[in-house]
Amino acid sequence: MNLPNKLTMGRIFAIPVFIVVFLMGYKYAAAIIFILAALTDMLDGHIARKHNLVTNFGKLMDPLADKLLVMSALICLVQVEYVPGWMVIVILGREFIITGMRQVAAAQGIVIAAGTTGKIKTITQMIAIPLLILENWPFSLLNFNLPMDTIFLWIALIMTIVSGIEYIAKNKKLFSM
Repeated sequence: MNLPNKLTMGRIFAIPVFIVVFLMGYKYAAAIIFILAALTDMLDGHIARKHNLVTNFGKLMDPLADKLLVMSALICLVQVEYVPGWMVIVILGREFIITGMRQVAAAQGIVIAAGTTGKIKTITQMIAIPLLILENWPFSLLNFNLPMDTIFLWIALIMTIVSGIEYIAKNKKLFSM
């Protein structure tokens, strides 16, 4: 197993650790675990492309690891009432739809690459989540308490919807096959 795939697997193995640490109330530790896991997403892709280590395993597992990490964190945040459940349902619904489309496309030998809006969605989710875990720290220290956690959550939700519509529009031929 090459380094990018090991990083992807490390992200998957970090998920239950994150969940336990977060639900035990160790918010700073949970945020650090989440941030480190999220950083492995950027790192594994960079290494795989730079050193020509792209594998079918990585193509499948990397996006799955990202979705598992983000969804696990968002569901934990719903449980502690930091995020409305309906938002997570919208985000989760988009992920199921796009993953299903990718599976249909893959069965036909078509690869649906991540688009710019999908990447922005992922980045904003991965910024919003630690801010939500830490209850808007460090912005909560400001006299006017700029709600960056909420702002990034809404941006992530909007980008989730926009990127979902974009994927469906660009790949509508899959629905007629």
